[in-house]
Amino acid sequence: MFTGIIETTGTLTAISPIGGDVRLTINAPKLDFSDVKLGDSIASNGICLTVVALDGNNYAVDVSRETLSITALNAWKVGDTLNLEKAMLPTTRFGGHIVAGHVDGVGKIAKIAKDARSVYIEVAIPPELMKYTADKGSITVDGISLTTNRIKPSEHIVCLNIIPHTADMTNIARHWLVGRSVNIEVDLVARYLERLIGAKGGSTPQSNITEELLVRSGFGR
Repeated sequence: MFTGIIETTGTLTAISPIGGDVRLTINAPKLDFSDVKLGDSIASNGICLTVVALDGNNYAVDVSRETLSITALNAWKVGDTLNLEKAMLPTTRFGGHIVAGHVDGVGKIAKIAKDARSVYIEVAIPPELMKYTADKGSITVDGISLTTNRIKPSEHIVCLNIIPHTADMTNIARHWLVGRSVNIEVDLVARYLERLIGAKGGSTPQSNITEELLVRSGFGR
């Protein structure tokens, strides 16, 4: 489990195909490895990946075909800067929102513009994920916990304002360009609420939670 608060960035130094899968090597000189061991999870651009090798400031992770098929990883290149976050501890300050590191889909940067000292960014996300978004809600983009200032449902767009600190501490300032593919993870709470009210149809657990109750309690409109 993660919070979406990026600890540091690392550099992708090797992409090695192995038996149909891929092994990545990442150099992260500013990441604290003192409590990292083989088998631990590190989110890389929002993808929860398991550490399979450690060597100084470098670590390696294996990527399955499933992960390759549903994330933006196929577009990564050696030299890319990746957003890194170690799995949270029970004592970690919860500065972002609940992030599983399980990517729901791939979005694309649709617009970048200056907005005073911030950067205004529009991200086009898969249409089927729009129902999990809300004005002033939470979304994870390339592993970063961000607030959706506004949504444009008909265009499948989420609008974000990135403060200078976030841009500097992540790969946003260096790598986010219009047309770039980014990993999207929607709010985990929204997914469970959908399940509880039976939005997908089919067999669902018995629950007294209804859409009307959620709206009345401030979780929708």
